[in-house]
Amino acid sequence: MSDSYTISDDKTKLQLDEIKKLMEQTYWAKKRTKEICAKAIEHSTCYGVYDQNDLQIGFARVLTDYTTTFYLCDVIIDKEHRGKGLGKRLVKYISEDEDFMELYGLLVTSNAHRFYEPLGFKRDSRIFMHKPVRRIPKI
Repeated sequence: MSDSYTISDDKTKLQLDEIKKLMEQTYWAKKRTKEICAKAIEHSTCYGVYDQNDLQIGFARVLTDYTTTFYLCDVIIDKEHRGKGLGKRLVKYISEDEDFMELYGLLVTSNAHRFYEPLGFKRDSRIFMHKPVRRIPKI
């Protein structure tokens, strides 16, 4: 990664307004409120990507029991900073975190298989089930 970008798991550095803007760039979270983002952050291990001015331009979070499994979600790089390998570096950084490197990793994607496969994730629709959300939770 260019020296002008840093990755951190320090929650005190997270910038909620910037995370909300990042969510608005996605197909899966564009309608999340700031309150929902804040609660998700509170209950997750979070990672930020920061530019040379410490502006948050990337985000990802992990849900885990720290024993068997982790779930990677909300991996986002600001559209102005894409194409620089930052998303790959972020996922690699998380995957190499000693808290997760020996755990079974999961994620859900409808269109980014080619992004995640070189990073060690495998497609397997045979084992996946889901329970659809009936409504967006009110906080």
